[in-house]
Amino acid sequence: MSATQETGGITGTKDKDYNLIWFVEQCLSNALRLETYINDAERAGDTELADLFRRAQAESRKGAEQGKDHLRRRISA
Repeated sequence: MSATQETGGITGTKDKDYNLIWFVEQCLSNALRLETYINDAERAGDTELADLFRRAQAESRKGAEQGKDHLRRRISA
């Protein structure tokens, strides 16, 4: 079985569940990374770029919250 066919036999986690966990982690990681980018843009006096990164950060937080909601519902079911 190749890695592209893994459906939980190796990891013990179904692909869809693993994908959801990965998605939440990536959204949270992105929100953290964007904080650095916001600070860099502010230090350079580029408020337009800082605002772009703030909007992107808000979307990453939103994605993480949505993913966490899905996880909560699936874990409690």
